[in-house]
Amino acid sequence: MKIEDSGLRTEDSKLTAPHSVLSPRPSPPVIHSLGLVEYQPTWDAMRRFTVERAPDGQSPGTRDEIWLVQHPPTYTQGLAGKPEHLLHPTGIPVIRIDRGGQITYHGPGQIVAYLLLDLRRWKITVRELVRLMEQAVINLLGEFGVAAQGCDDAPGVYVGDAKIASLGLKIKHGCCYHGLALNVDMDLTPFANINPCGHAGLRVTQCCELGITAGISELQAQLAQNLIHGLQQHLIAVVGAGHARE
Repeated sequence: MKIEDSGLRTEDSKLTAPHSVLSPRPSPPVIHSLGLVEYQPTWDAMRRFTVERAPDGQSPGTRDEIWLVQHPPTYTQGLAGKPEHLLHPTGIPVIRIDRGGQITYHGPGQIVAYLLLDLRRWKITVRELVRLMEQAVINLLGEFGVAAQGCDDAPGVYVGDAKIASLGLKIKHGCCYHGLALNVDMDLTPFANINPCGHAGLRVTQCCELGITAGISELQAQLAQNLIHGLQQHLIAVVGAGHARE
């Protein structure tokens, strides 16, 4: 999987070995439910949070956070994004951002979960975090009887051949921001104006089309808990494996 093409972007070569000796029991991320917010100021706030956060080893290190939001209609284009993947001009703004990957769409009725994490604290690599994010969505859908899966060649979550969740990360100084977007109950029409995530003809779907009637508040709360549980279980497994080798 190419980092550049998968919605991931890194500026820190140390991420190939993030399992440094840090506190084995970090506090769970603080969850913020922010409602419907404009994309640009939210992106600015994520970057500012990441630049200003204090690392572990300083007293205290900045606690990790998960932001749960919805956005007004917006296309976002990753650093590797090709303009031809916007098929038709629209009145929807296109914002070029600092994650990898191609173009995607955000709009009301879609859960966006932004993960502002210190990867070293959780002893997790970028690829492990990608799989963890996918699994959090897969487990959420499974609770409602919907079978979903990831895809090695095109990160995200799929129900059959239709994409229901996209993801992308930016890594800076061992910390990440951006995250994942889960389609719940939204107008999917704007996806027809793009090659979603750079894949021509890719179908998209959403929870309400799959018989899931739970509201966004319920789904986003469970998604956040799944993400936190996944981080905690990953850390337990890594620490346990380290002790077994001693």
